[in-house]
Amino acid sequence: MAFFGWCRFLASLLNAVLLFHTFSSAQTDPEYTFMHQATTAPTVAYYDYIIVGGGTAGCPLAATLSQNASVLLLERGGSPYGNPNITDLAAFGSALSDLSPTSPSQRFVSEDGVVSARARVLGGGSCLNAGFYSRAGHDYVRLAGWDERLVNESYQWVEKVVAFQPPLKQWQSAVRDGLVEAGIRPYNGFTYDHVYGTKVGGTIFDQNGHRHTAADLLRYAKPSGLTVLLHAPVHQILFTTRGSTRPKAHGVIFADANGVSHRAYLKRRSTNEIIVSSGALGSPQLLMMSGIGPRRHLQAHNITVVLDQPMVGLGMSDNPMNAVFIPSPQPVEVSLIEVVGITHNGTYIEAASGENFAGGARTQDYGMFSPRIGQLSTLPPKQRTQEAIDKAVEVMQALPQSAFVGGFILEKIMGPISTGHLELTSRNPNDNPSVTFNYFKDPRDLQRCVDGMKIIENVIESNAFSSFRFDSLSIVTLLNMTASSPINLLPKHANASRSLEQFCKDTVMTIWHFHGGCIMDRVVDHDYKVIGIDSLRVIDGSTFRNSPGTNPQATVMMLGRYMGVKLMRERQANNGA
Repeated sequence: MAFFGWCRFLASLLNAVLLFHTFSSAQTDPEYTFMHQATTAPTVAYYDYIIVGGGTAGCPLAATLSQNASVLLLERGGSPYGNPNITDLAAFGSALSDLSPTSPSQRFVSEDGVVSARARVLGGGSCLNAGFYSRAGHDYVRLAGWDERLVNESYQWVEKVVAFQPPLKQWQSAVRDGLVEAGIRPYNGFTYDHVYGTKVGGTIFDQNGHRHTAADLLRYAKPSGLTVLLHAPVHQILFTTRGSTRPKAHGVIFADANGVSHRAYLKRRSTNEIIVSSGALGSPQLLMMSGIGPRRHLQAHNITVVLDQPMVGLGMSDNPMNAVFIPSPQPVEVSLIEVVGITHNGTYIEAASGENFAGGARTQDYGMFSPRIGQLSTLPPKQRTQEAIDKAVEVMQALPQSAFVGGFILEKIMGPISTGHLELTSRNPNDNPSVTFNYFKDPRDLQRCVDGMKIIENVIESNAFSSFRFDSLSIVTLLNMTASSPINLLPKHANASRSLEQFCKDTVMTIWHFHGGCIMDRVVDHDYKVIGIDSLRVIDGSTFRNSPGTNPQATVMMLGRYMGVKLMRERQANNGA
């Protein structure tokens, strides 16, 4: 029964990201004239701006800066266009299950034992995520010191291309009404805004099931001002001290797919800069590889120290996610996360549903939770053989369709308060660094999870949700069924539902909202300039102390546009002077 419950949960969890039953073709390639393979790049070239990382922040930043400057955007992955595993919602699990060197998703396991993924594709995490779109709250904007008017204009600039209103059918409606019944009020309807109560948020999937990513924002670019190079991992930022008392970034070294080294330099002008937008893992990793970081750690990797900066790599955070699977006595729609309960106690409640995943999709991959990628945590590591994986897949495929009917309700805590750190494992930018997130290390985070689980229990037991639950399955049974699932590499405890604290610890998963490592006021200033270094900025989620809103991608895209406009205006003012 435990294994059967696990399979139900496993299938349903990935169902939740399949918004439509029908298949959609891969999104049309925009045929950007400025996008090339790095193998075509000259050995040496010069630009006004060099942006490292064509992800959720890098793409809108590059598109904006290209309006009045020459911009080089370096992306270590390939193009998302023409790849149905990215653009076709029905094939969602395939990209996350693909462990090949050319996959747009690169798997990593934190030192906490939680399996996660980082993007390796133009458009970054917006090419791989579950698509939810929601802005940051007003308090977050104020504390960040951002100009509220420019923030709103930047969000709107993004939303014209990538944001849509999702459908809301029976199961999602029941969750919405259950949240309101459980006291998560008021009901705010459909809105991108981060407001307390229950709401319907946005999605980056359109009505035809096409994913729209940050790469689509490159449509705003001035083609003559932008060069995008794919499969171009940056190995090092170059510095000079000529004519200055402190280091100044003036170039980068990157490789192409054939391993050939190239150099790109800044043109000589005071406003020209190198901007790192490689994400919460990639940005601190690149700073360290370039000599900016804790002296002792850099010396251990034989890296010449440019700036002893012990704050690089600290403050790593990942919002823990915990979920409960609810089998349904009746078929439910396939839905993405659409409804959100934003509470005053620091937890966010979201939901998803699905049916007939095993027989309805073109593949039977199960994304990050697939036994195909070895996530059989109920088996000791040496027993996670290919035979064991094949057996698990075979059992899954033999399950009746009734095993795949239902949905889940999850909670994510805001912040979080608990933080960890990042360290290098090598000097290769394609290798994952070592990351520790310290989930629930701070007892306040654990209490928030417990509070969130109690809200989920109230939603499940609400009148509004009654038609989507079996009366014979108690809350304790549902929690134990979820806790028996091999959703992480942590040891299990029997009857975890007897303690919600233990349940939270045992069933912690990532919601892919990790951030930190180059935090504002520690590594960068309020203009995102690296403290102690000239002509170098970091603009992405690595600078966040807390994850914005319920889901960060809207704000990361906004930040790319926001800072692009500020830099563009500074450049115009400098030209005028």
